[in-house]
Amino acid sequence: MEPGLRRRAVRCAAAAVVLLALAGCGGTERRARAESPSRAPKRQAARAPVVMFLGDSYTTGKLGQIPEQTYAAETARLLGWQPIIGGYRRTGFIAKGQIGKNFAQLFTEQLAWRPAPDLVIVSGGHNDRRYSAQAVGEAARQLLGGVHRQWSTARLLLIGPLWGGGDPPKAVTAIRDAMGEVAAESQVPFIDPLGEQWITGDRDKGTGNAPQYILPDGTHPTTAGARHIAERLAADLRTRGLARP
Repeated sequence: MEPGLRRRAVRCAAAAVVLLALAGCGGTERRARAESPSRAPKRQAARAPVVMFLGDSYTTGKLGQIPEQTYAAETARLLGWQPIIGGYRRTGFIAKGQIGKNFAQLFTEQLAWRPAPDLVIVSGGHNDRRYSAQAVGEAARQLLGGVHRQWSTARLLLIGPLWGGGDPPKAVTAIRDAMGEVAAESQVPFIDPLGEQWITGDRDKGTGNAPQYILPDGTHPTTAGARHIAERLAADLRTRGLARP
């Protein structure tokens, strides 16, 4: 072979070796990148449902009690929710308590300006027993309608009155019945703590579960009582498909 042809052949062979080496390195690098854990798809963490509670002292805490010790907070912990607790002690659908505001007013001031939640739980009626059941039911209807207009995509739940014993007065059971009717008409799930006997017996007489779950004031739950109410509520929520709204 002539010298010029020999040199040309050597250069072509060298170039081919370089190209093969580059191709091999590039393929190895691409495979390494594809197999690198840092580039593996990351699993998105499940978002905790945002749940708003609106209620009286059972929900927000009695005087001197922090909201984190209430059944609302206990329920959120059980179900992995992000709770927002609104309302105030001694208030109700009509009752305005010492602050002069009922549930509708508290909803507007405390909750309505926030982004839409996944679920809104309204619990009350205990403090409305001075008013007629019909009037309380109508106030509940107006409130549920207002919440739905505010957040059409949020699910709603209505909880009837809570009581510190197993024998509530007729005025309270009448309010419970009116609330149940409003919930049915509004197509909103309704939970009835009185009918389900979450609290039984009489604390002063030492009967039922009231001595364990109700404070000496005869009304509000103990720490164990708040957990008990939360467990009963969580069970009902699971049954109704609302544990992960």
